[in-house]
Amino acid sequence: MSVNTSRREFLELSSAGIAAAAALGAASSAAAQSANSKLVVGRIGCGSRGVHDAGNFKNLPNVELAYVCDVDEARRQKAIKELGIESRGAVPDLRRILDDKSVDAVIIATPDHWHSPAAILACNAGKHVYVEKPISHNIREGRLLVEASQRNKTLVQHGTQVRSTSMIAEAVKLLRDGIIGDVLVAKCWNIQRRRGIGHDKPGSAPTGLD
Repeated sequence: MSVNTSRREFLELSSAGIAAAAALGAASSAAAQSANSKLVVGRIGCGSRGVHDAGNFKNLPNVELAYVCDVDEARRQKAIKELGIESRGAVPDLRRILDDKSVDAVIIATPDHWHSPAAILACNAGKHVYVEKPISHNIREGRLLVEASQRNKTLVQHGTQVRSTSMIAEAVKLLRDGIIGDVLVAKCWNIQRRRGIGHDKPGSAPTGLD
């Protein structure tokens, strides 16, 4: 990537590029077939990010989006329409995807606390994985996922984009070269305005929720 690439341009390109890397990486593994073979992919989590990622995969050559999965029926139906897949490919239980031997890889964009558990289950089922950030709810889960990937010889691509920018790479190099001496403390903050994360009073399950 050119050092002159703007932040806006990078953000527009990053998701498609990461998705392509995961798909092509899976296709190049020893378990994959020839370069002209079709890569069969399942989508786990059909919120806005999940549908966005799935669309990037679906637009890649030789990729078939065979499944979408979400516990919310309304989200499944929306994904069917937006992604143009057959209704029989919309399932409420991720195990339906993992049990299908024809599926090569899965895209995971569930709520955060399901990222590593879903990815570990996918690795154990022999699927390659693209998983959105954060990769885990805690350090232990992340380590279990690394072990599952190594044990099952599956590839796991984590959707962390900004660390790939030339600006961040240059900053890391400067820090390692000692530009400000030994780094003892680091502080970070997020200035995005975010919606609520779902904290509410206990109640009945919504209609259509499995």
